[in-house]
Amino acid sequence: MADIATLTLSGLTAAFLLGVFVWVVRLEDWRSYTPVVGGGGAAGGYGAGEERAHKPSGIVRWLTTVDHKDIGLMYGVFAVLAFAWGGVAVMLMRLELVTPTTNFVDSTLYNGLLTSHGITMLFLFGTPMLAAFSNYFVPLLIGADDMAFPRINAIAFWLLPPGAVLIWSGFFLPSLAPAQTAWTMYTPLSVEQPNPAVDLMLLGLHLTGVSATMGAINFVATIVTERGEAVNWANLDIFSWTVLTQSGQIIFAFPLLGSAIVMLLLDRNLGTTFYALGEGGGPLLWQHLFWFFGHPEVYILVLPPMGLVSYILPKFTGRKLFGFKFVVYSTLALGVLSFGVWAHHMFATGIDPRLRAGFMAVTISIAIPSAVKTFNWIATMWNGRLRLTAPFLFCVGFIANFIVGGVTGVFEASIPVDLLLHDTYHVVAHFHYVIMGGIAFAVFAGIYYWFPIYTGRMYQQTLAKWHFWLTMVGTNLTFFPMIVLGYAGMPRRYATYDLSVGPELFFAALHRSATLGALLLAFGQIIFVWNLVQSWLEGPEVTDGDPWDLKETDQHGREWAWFERQRETALAIDGGVASDASDTSSEPRSDGGEATDGDGSAAERDDD
Repeated sequence: MADIATLTLSGLTAAFLLGVFVWVVRLEDWRSYTPVVGGGGAAGGYGAGEERAHKPSGIVRWLTTVDHKDIGLMYGVFAVLAFAWGGVAVMLMRLELVTPTTNFVDSTLYNGLLTSHGITMLFLFGTPMLAAFSNYFVPLLIGADDMAFPRINAIAFWLLPPGAVLIWSGFFLPSLAPAQTAWTMYTPLSVEQPNPAVDLMLLGLHLTGVSATMGAINFVATIVTERGEAVNWANLDIFSWTVLTQSGQIIFAFPLLGSAIVMLLLDRNLGTTFYALGEGGGPLLWQHLFWFFGHPEVYILVLPPMGLVSYILPKFTGRKLFGFKFVVYSTLALGVLSFGVWAHHMFATGIDPRLRAGFMAVTISIAIPSAVKTFNWIATMWNGRLRLTAPFLFCVGFIANFIVGGVTGVFEASIPVDLLLHDTYHVVAHFHYVIMGGIAFAVFAGIYYWFPIYTGRMYQQTLAKWHFWLTMVGTNLTFFPMIVLGYAGMPRRYATYDLSVGPELFFAALHRSATLGALLLAFGQIIFVWNLVQSWLEGPEVTDGDPWDLKETDQHGREWAWFERQRETALAIDGGVASDASDTSSEPRSDGGEATDGDGSAAERDDD
């Protein structure tokens, strides 16, 4: 059965990659760097005229580009591929858990899928998908020409594919078995496991960490030094604030992970004793180093999605973001406090009770800035003119799921409760309500909201709402039973639960509910991919530079003003109608920056 599952996983992955290749080959108008409204899949957003003459065509464009919009799109495609891999892995795991005994995959493959799923979703989907939005839209939102270091930006992306190959190598190379350390790579297991795939995975993780650090330095430099004249700290948009805070966290957290990985590789291959039992720092040293990175990593992943929700939600309520300054302050507070809570993952390790009490207090207090954001989102919707579009629905879904994830986290912050729930499915439910129920929902909201900008087309709105409801129902049907499983004592990371004494039937019923929810989730994502690709190629053309009617409520942001200028330029060039030379606001910038009037009024229309 394990061989069948491995072949199934490899076949599905190969089919998906083949489909992506066919889609890329079908893209038309490779030489066009304009939005090409209705142009059928041109990855839009480029200035016209000279850009067409100076940039290569075909696949060479994507291999050599340093344009922030191209790189943003490549990050997005890479993240969707990684999401598919991680989704297939978890579906195989959930099918195995339908029954208490081993039926579908053996424990070795199950542990490999578990490890691959966690690392893929965090390092190959979460961070790159947020980098996709940040690369494409931060320069547009702040009126910058491009990223501060375009070539470094490209290098940061191209480190990811080899990193992914190394991380997944255990599934592809017949002489290796998949790494089975779980995503936390706890010692001494990760030191003593002889499988070379573990070394390859650690090297791949190191590459992804270098990639994230390079990107973070670039974002800090861009937001601090490349803002347009009309953009200051007071009117910097909330999404850019969250990207700036996230980048600061990455600069401090990821190099520490890299150092910990190097020491782990030395222990595995050169006989050092950094994490050896009774010597060096022991296994607890790995936990301290890993979680000093690992808990800020949660906020590294959740802060830009919070920024997306804070930015997109007001667009469909007819109101500005309530308490904008407090949302910014809470973002900065989360960025700082996230480095002071790592040991709440170690309450059960026997650390000093006084230290445990301190970390419990800080962990509970970190819920305050998150609550500030939540209440501000609710206040933004209160008495607003709500438009139930797909981006708005996904924002509301984010808020609902984030509340569940946050409340369960507060329970786990309490030492006595955590000692009961530690390493049970309650932890899995809490984490996934934040990651899948929160981050993924914000990502979907951003994709749907900005879809006209990078495609020049509109998606099928009915399918988008089907995607929302299947994802919302599937998320809660998958992860809420895990909360109950945790309270019932079901440990996580187990491939079987065939008990001679205990609530086996109760566990089985809850696992079957979770598997049904996972199937709904998978079906919803198939609809999403179909809608995305079909609409990109054949969707209805956007005939207006303001497809969401944001001007009516004074919510027309800088990126939409840029899109409107690019669209007018494309129409003038393709249709032969020259624009008014005296209208400086319509002058295109081939680098994607915002051309404003002398008084900066174009950029001042959006202060959220």
